[in-house]
Amino acid sequence: MSCIFVGLGNPGEEYKSTRHNTGRMLLEWFGKSLEAQWKFDKKLNATVSKVKVGMSSVVLVLPETFMNKSGNSVKPLVSSAKGAEKLLVIYDDLDLPFGKAKISFNKSSGGHKGVESIMKAIKTEKFSRIRVGISPVTSGGKMKKPSGEEAVTKVILGKYKEDEIKELKKLSKKVNIALETFLSHGLEKAMTEFN
Repeated sequence: MSCIFVGLGNPGEEYKSTRHNTGRMLLEWFGKSLEAQWKFDKKLNATVSKVKVGMSSVVLVLPETFMNKSGNSVKPLVSSAKGAEKLLVIYDDLDLPFGKAKISFNKSSGGHKGVESIMKAIKTEKFSRIRVGISPVTSGGKMKKPSGEEAVTKVILGKYKEDEIKELKKLSKKVNIALETFLSHGLEKAMTEFN
């Protein structure tokens, strides 16, 4: 089976290592673990790599559009509701604490502009996602979700600190296993093992 994995983020140096680019970072690391060769695809306006994992092939897509236009890079790859079932999108989520990730399917966008854009472009919510938590956590382990536009913007566009990157790299190992499980055994098994 051939799947499409999309890592959401914003293009350009200024957004590198920001929390809003978490999906993009994790997909880049997944590609690195498979020695992916990336190239720019003009038609998709995305950096793309085709890799094989076991018997499955997968197209890795890093949109080079701004977050709220992510759907433009996905639309040419997903032409039907059936096709959407092979799509998995990785993105940052303020409803989860930093260091946690969750696989979900057929859910609302939760206000995430990138996910909203994909839903509009492919006209369905029926695709898989790996939501990666970016909300700050207190020293006691409680999530402190920012409220108000200014506070939210500050968190999502803030850059990861060095120790957070280390933590994220640890999490990325689990995410890589979840992605491989999704490819080899499908969504249900990936959810059972990962969530």
